[in-house]
Amino acid sequence: MLRLGHGCCPAETSMGPLTSEPENHDMPDAVARPHTLPHAAFLERGSLHPATSPAVRLGQGAFLVLRLIDLLAVDHESSVTDDAFRYQWAATERYCRELGIGFPEATHLQGLVRIARDAHAAHDVRLLAPGLLAYAHALEDDGHYDEAADVVITTIAVGGDRLTVADRIAAQLRLGRVRRKVMRWEEAEAAYNEADRLAREVEDGFSVLLSRLGLVNVVQFRDTMAEAEHEYNRILSDAKTGAYQEAEARAEHGLASVLSLRGHVYEAVPHFWQAYERYRDESSRLRTLHDLAQALVTIGQVESAQRALLEVIRRDARPDNVNNAFIELMNCASYQRDRVGFERWRERCRTGLDTMAPNMHADFLLKAGIGQARFGLFQKAKQLMGEALEIASQNQLHALEFKIERINSGLSDCEAEVKAGVQAATEPWWESEAVREVSASLAQLVPSV
Repeated sequence: MLRLGHGCCPAETSMGPLTSEPENHDMPDAVARPHTLPHAAFLERGSLHPATSPAVRLGQGAFLVLRLIDLLAVDHESSVTDDAFRYQWAATERYCRELGIGFPEATHLQGLVRIARDAHAAHDVRLLAPGLLAYAHALEDDGHYDEAADVVITTIAVGGDRLTVADRIAAQLRLGRVRRKVMRWEEAEAAYNEADRLAREVEDGFSVLLSRLGLVNVVQFRDTMAEAEHEYNRILSDAKTGAYQEAEARAEHGLASVLSLRGHVYEAVPHFWQAYERYRDESSRLRTLHDLAQALVTIGQVESAQRALLEVIRRDARPDNVNNAFIELMNCASYQRDRVGFERWRERCRTGLDTMAPNMHADFLLKAGIGQARFGLFQKAKQLMGEALEIASQNQLHALEFKIERINSGLSDCEAEVKAGVQAATEPWWESEAVREVSASLAQLVPSV
């Protein structure tokens, strides 16, 4: 029987890099769309924002910069004269200069214009790769996945074999990541496989491990959990043998996520904490804190989960991480039957709709639905879960589909219990020693909630 305390809703809403989103289907880059015009992804901002808004002008600037960089591709070299390049460069540089300062994206674009000039003068497209990949990374962090993919594809198309092997590997890894985030599984696999091939050719052990981690992430999202768990363990062993700490952290993180999805949450918690301690970059550490919080909510450790989530919000500004934290804080509030807190966090979630990917949207609707059920509003809960299921189905999120269907099918039993006056327990389940140690570490990290 499905229970609205620790026995069902927190457990059923756990795990995985999930996120969520209310009833706004005009997400800019949440779902990759086919384009016929090169770099049209950046022009789509005009349909989502006022024509004079900074977002639209920055998008137009990106379009112009990437069209300029296209001129440096091999198939353009014989047909584009130096005068023609300089003319287009001057027009693009003027437009980007007029974007002003104060916008991080404008800084990226202005830098790329200067680098394009230098690359043309030196006949060396290798100069382009660092700036382009940094721009793609920034777009991904802001949730603009289509645009990030466009920039990476431009890097690969323009540079080709003229790029260093390290930059070609980095580009394929980035492309695999952004394609995976919008559930374009085949494209993600192709990119990771190419990164793996290139890395093996030059005996780059760390990049081989990163490629394997990318591929097993695809396996995990396609709901072959036993295979994913086995591969994460293999990667973790290889990373420890090779002393690749970053790969070890990622393998710990992935293994923890799979264990949680398979229902082994007490085993997952210490792996999440190991990942947090091994990561060196702040974004990864905070993303791990978020996933740890999800696991803690699942086993009723709500106060510890809130500590982790509030730390994410305090230290992070990236939409993915912050939106996920808002969603989980909403879930914590409904778990504690805090209606005011639930509505407050739900509204905060809604402000981030245009940066949420489909899995995040579906997860938000699911957890908002569970919250409504916890407050006895079962019709509203069913409506929200139906919307979540539709999004999960459209985007082939099979594990999430199954979770939503399982929770939805138990709502009738929950409703009957509520009408009969049965109160679901909200106290934590038994604690393992490992979970107590992690909770104590979080208490030291964030002294008060």
